[in-house]
Amino acid sequence: MCWFEGPLAAFDTETTGVDVEHDRIVSAALVVQSADEAAPVVTRWLVDPGVPVPEGAIAIHGLTDAFLQRNGRWPAPVMEEVARALAGQAARATPLVVMNAPFDLTLLDRELRRHRASSLADYLGAAPLCVMDPWVLDKHLDRYRKGRRTLTDLCAQYGVELTGAHDAASDALAALQVVRAVGRRFAARLERLSPAELHARQAVWHAAQARGLQAWFARNGTEEACDPAWPLRPALPAAA
Repeated sequence: MCWFEGPLAAFDTETTGVDVEHDRIVSAALVVQSADEAAPVVTRWLVDPGVPVPEGAIAIHGLTDAFLQRNGRWPAPVMEEVARALAGQAARATPLVVMNAPFDLTLLDRELRRHRASSLADYLGAAPLCVMDPWVLDKHLDRYRKGRRTLTDLCAQYGVELTGAHDAASDALAALQVVRAVGRRFAARLERLSPAELHARQAVWHAAQARGLQAWFARNGTEEACDPAWPLRPALPAAA
């Protein structure tokens, strides 16, 4: 059995914004599927972040301050549960699908540092995550295809149904199914690679993709920086 036919898990978050160093998680989901076509097991978390949720973020995921204050939990125990759940999948050597992994995993790491005084690596211990990032995989394996590569675009490209976009559980399940579809479409190039080997290659592919995007920005006079780190951005040094 190829890795993309076997057990996979997927993780996704909804947040207050796109700054991994300062924004907060307002919802998270972990989807676990024992095999292709098996019924997924979904765990959801809802968080009262303790800071106002900007209108722009609410427009995307619909989670208002009032709703989160009424239904969400305090971040500290939630981040602990999420980290332990991911560590459990890593201990079982289950590949973890994360769309644009450096965003969600870095944000989780910063939340753990903020609320638990620990890093994601502290929870993982000797069993690091083995990540499958559909954005990185698709961009490398079908690099000359024109157009955007958001989760919605990838679902359309690979024939995956996406219901309830910008709901963490829906997005996680869709990303998981995209990875299975990528595996099937490019089986000749992927089936001989173990998940660990593919994880290592994605780190190289993402770095090359980031350098290419950085060069494109430079040619177009844009100062935006592209971080080559994958699947987790290193923590910034503490201010003196």
